[in-house]
Amino acid sequence: MRIVPRVLAVAVAATLMSSPVFAAELTGTLKKIKDSGTITLGHRDSSIPFSYYGDTSKQPVGYSHDLQLKVVEELKKELEMPDLKVRYNLVTSQTRIPLVQNGTVDLECGSTTNNVERQRQVDFSVGIFEVGTRLLTKKSSGVNDFEDLKGKNVVTTAGTTSERLLKAMNAEKKMGMNVISAKDHGESFLMLESNRAVAFMMDDALLAGEMAKAKKPDDWHVVGTPQSFEIYGCMVRKGDEGFKKVVDKAISDTFASGEINDIYNKWFQQPVPPKGLNLNFPMSEELKKLIANPTDKSAEQI
Repeated sequence: MRIVPRVLAVAVAATLMSSPVFAAELTGTLKKIKDSGTITLGHRDSSIPFSYYGDTSKQPVGYSHDLQLKVVEELKKELEMPDLKVRYNLVTSQTRIPLVQNGTVDLECGSTTNNVERQRQVDFSVGIFEVGTRLLTKKSSGVNDFEDLKGKNVVTTAGTTSERLLKAMNAEKKMGMNVISAKDHGESFLMLESNRAVAFMMDDALLAGEMAKAKKPDDWHVVGTPQSFEIYGCMVRKGDEGFKKVVDKAISDTFASGEINDIYNKWFQQPVPPKGLNLNFPMSEELKKLIANPTDKSAEQI
């Protein structure tokens, strides 16, 4: 049967409107992904249990990585690309923002704090985790809070908010600390474990992850009054509203469905690679609130 032009136009419009990506022309990262057939995910190699290498296969795993894969699944539906390929790109605390900005990485989900300074450079998804910045130290060290660090070697990871906070505290309070900035969390803990530093300042959940891979985990504990509360988010290029909308939807849907509880338990309350140790890190009330009311604001903006 011959379809008259008006009926054909209506049929085409209806088809477009029913498409997951609607009738609007794709732009930004969504167009890049559609045209290339590939999304590039930024990941870390030692941010246990958020994003790291679980074994020698050099394949990223972790809590944040699982949420990245939820975004990939959402993109497959939105872009009607069931065969969307995933490429992985290793980032560090110092390279993660530039690699998102210059288009090398499309999405970075790791242990990146959303703050006002970084919001000028990239956009953040709704928050995926909330932490407090504290100290990892040996139980025998005599360090119980930040005031005990005067005149001592203290390590943190370069390019992190903990590094900035620790250096500011050292200057303002004239504590005489020797602040050591290691290249990543793994190197920071190595400095601590080899007695080149008495404490390691970082986000409490990351410290729990480092403690779990220690030679003798029971020798260590996380102490100190939190110096900040911070919300982790996934990074996307600034001003890319279409892509950010898909990322936010994937994460928010995972929260609303309750599936986030299984993901959390998998990484924080069950044995994790590489040593099969349990972090025994219960979900905080702050994270429960974040899951119930997703927001892309930083902790300082709430």
